[in-house]
Amino acid sequence: MRLLLISNSTNPGEPYLDYPKHNIKNFLGDKPLNCLFIPYAAVTFSFDEYEEKVNNRLAEVGLKVTGIHRYDNPLEAVEKAEAIIVGGGNTWQLVKMLQENKLMETIVKKVKAGTPYVGWSAGSNIACPTLKTTNDMPIVEPLEFKTLQLIPFQINPHYLDESNENHGGETREVRIIEFIHANKEMYVVGLREGCMLVYENDNLKLIGSRSARVFHYGKETLELTEKDDFNFLI
Repeated sequence: MRLLLISNSTNPGEPYLDYPKHNIKNFLGDKPLNCLFIPYAAVTFSFDEYEEKVNNRLAEVGLKVTGIHRYDNPLEAVEKAEAIIVGGGNTWQLVKMLQENKLMETIVKKVKAGTPYVGWSAGSNIACPTLKTTNDMPIVEPLEFKTLQLIPFQINPHYLDESNENHGGETREVRIIEFIHANKEMYVVGLREGCMLVYENDNLKLIGSRSARVFHYGKETLELTEKDDFNFLI
């Protein structure tokens, strides 16, 4: 498998999808590909708008995507895709639509057969066994929480170390600790913004200037940088 799992699309003060565009290009390579874009996580704007937004940025590095919503047969679109790109937004909506269109199993087969997979935010979250570590409000109800299970650990995208000073609720760390108490066998990677995980050639590594936090029940929480080995997660 080849996976590029990005925490966030946009860093504060930067244009949309600007910081990871070169990583996406390097990951996909120079050969022209039929890149299928899955925009199902969009809620307040159309899939056409999402596709255009992504294409406007990726055109700067010579890439073009076609939204899955443009195909009469979404299943066939996945089967013919040479790369699969899944955008961020609301994870619950994304999972619900993938389930309704019966696409989960076909995506897994394609990716496990070597089709490169790129996701950011919700698109990274669904590469995990479950959507339970999403930050998103459950605005819709999917059939189940199970997701693609391309990796055996969970990602928490947009990981924040502290909450706003005016916020008296739980921090992200507290929420993840709750998760590992309820799911004792599962690792969770708190993936800070501006960072991404790459899996290829049976090797998992972190890319980014910030460290990632790795949680597991009964174990010390780790702070790992791109110099560290992440393969114990696989």
